[in-house]
Amino acid sequence: MTRVGVVTFPGTLDDRDAARAVEIAGAQAVSLWHKDADLHGVDAVVIPGGFSYGDYLRCGAIAATAPVMGEIVREAGRGLPVLGICNGFQILCESHLLPGALIRNDHQKFLCRDQVLRIENA
Repeated sequence: MTRVGVVTFPGTLDDRDAARAVEIAGAQAVSLWHKDADLHGVDAVVIPGGFSYGDYLRCGAIAATAPVMGEIVREAGRGLPVLGICNGFQILCESHLLPGALIRNDHQKFLCRDQVLRIENA
């Protein structure tokens, strides 16, 4: 059975939802605490959303320094699949697992609109 680690940071609120989704998909959810320095042999990792360290730009900067992230970065370099959802995506950017950085929009206001995306490399 595939084992998928679900990381919990202080304040994370979507870790239980992520674990449930992993189980519905037929895998075994393995809880990973942010202070863990061991991934317990998981086959993939989910970094769920929620409001760990506050919901503001660069909230993932603190989380990126967690012991579990050092292991995730190392194993991702060896091919471990990693999914970041919501703030988890920010953590992946701050950990340099995704290129680029999140920046404020030029109006400093929330924007909600459909955006067309083109996949250039799968």
